[in-house]
Amino acid sequence: MAVAVASSASAATYSRTSNLVGQSFLNAFTWQAIADPTHGRVNYVSQATAQADGLVLVSGNQVILRADSTTTLSASGPGRNSFRLQSNAQYTTHVAVFDIAHMPQGCGTWPAEVGANWPNEGEVDILEGVNDQSPNLSSLHTSSGCTMPSSRSMTGTSEGGTNCDAIATGDTGCGVASTDTKSYGPSFNSIGGGWYAIERTSTFIKIYFWERGSASVPSDVRSPGTSVNTSNWGTPVAYYPDTSCDFSTHLGPHNIIINLTFCGDWAGNSGVYAASGCPSTCVDYVNNNPSAFTGAFFEFNSLNIYQ
Repeated sequence: MAVAVASSASAATYSRTSNLVGQSFLNAFTWQAIADPTHGRVNYVSQATAQADGLVLVSGNQVILRADSTTTLSASGPGRNSFRLQSNAQYTTHVAVFDIAHMPQGCGTWPAEVGANWPNEGEVDILEGVNDQSPNLSSLHTSSGCTMPSSRSMTGTSEGGTNCDAIATGDTGCGVASTDTKSYGPSFNSIGGGWYAIERTSTFIKIYFWERGSASVPSDVRSPGTSVNTSNWGTPVAYYPDTSCDFSTHLGPHNIIINLTFCGDWAGNSGVYAASGCPSTCVDYVNNNPSAFTGAFFEFNSLNIYQ
């Protein structure tokens, strides 16, 4: 996989360096069978285990990553088998376009796609949510000394304040909630998904979302080719400028991480879980209702990287 920094951070045209579909998608990532950093009721497995247990499937260009949905868990044993993938390449200035047909759903679920070396090199949550609660929440987490303007050019709404300091905010960072109720969870899946994209330069980060059937999907997103011109993409859902945040000291090279955990610091928070209308407690529900997670899977059509 080629990795390069665009010659001009302000340029809106980028050239494709990776077209990841099918097996090439999986080849671009490493499976992380590690303890969950967010303390979820999850057991991240190796690729070999995932293949043996049917948790990963390549069908033509599509890739499906799913959690176990057949095993009742022992309260004293490991969590539900699931996946955590990290890209082999790291990225600074780039555009990444995720074509997603389905995202994990179900009470207790906490899927995410992020770039991370938390928090000193920053983390950008592109797609994140819990317990089927729409809309999507994008967020930026950094070390201290990074804030966002209270008013900025984006369609989403600021959530959790403008201080991106992960430690000071209890790791909520500076979030932006989409105004599109079909941007996350079952409502996203009901329309066949859509496209998420991130544009990162030395002076800003923008996050975009388009529904599958939207007439406003840019042609270079709907039919990916050798380049994209983000100046034609309209107003982003989330916009993070460097106005009061020195990107050179707060953001390092990022890996792309795709994971699905259960419960944990956010989804398993007793107040958050109860407010979502989910039954029982999060851990008990995840332990004892495997069939509730038959819909807990990502289905990717493609991931295109431009630099």
